[in-house]
Amino acid sequence: MIVAVGSRRGPKLNAVRDALVLFGAKLDSGFQFEVIGEEVPSGVGHTPLTREEIMAGARNRAEGLLAVARKRGESWKYFVGLEGGLDVLRNGAGRRVFLQNWAYVADCAGRGAYGQSGAIEMPGALAARVIDEGVELAQAIDEFAGGHGIRDAQGAWGVLTGNLITRQDAFRVAVINAFSRFFNREIYGEGSAI
Repeated sequence: MIVAVGSRRGPKLNAVRDALVLFGAKLDSGFQFEVIGEEVPSGVGHTPLTREEIMAGARNRAEGLLAVARKRGESWKYFVGLEGGLDVLRNGAGRRVFLQNWAYVADCAGRGAYGQSGAIEMPGALAARVIDEGVELAQAIDEFAGGHGIRDAQGAWGVLTGNLITRQDAFRVAVINAFSRFFNREIYGEGSAI
């Protein structure tokens, strides 16, 4: 069973692999899988700034993969779009900013479902760098933490949690949550994916 992911980034691919190890047998009792990465556009900004934009980016990636598979005649079974970004909530005159990761999983029939990682509040200075100055989160977290290539390692999640939750961990949770409608159909109902 081939599961396509709309990215070639290690933390995203590994998150899908880790999640499939946990629930793969629930999808198919003879479950063997291969995870492949394919770059597809998200159709959203480099750092989405609303929950809706993050969700749209994840869905756009999954649906982009489905289109690629149909065009090429690929036999991929599931299509996983992953997107991270910020959810900015107004709080009176101020704001609270949360880092979130979302997954959208579609099957070859085009049915799909969302899953979210949870959220962690961003430090004000880091949020301001991204929101007010327009700096991509990957660059801002490198500057903030004094590192390089953090998005391909522990990610902002790792920096903010002291590596108790990494970027890969957050995406893994989102993937499990999105796939739940496929592997737990007795609870959700056969036609529950959207």
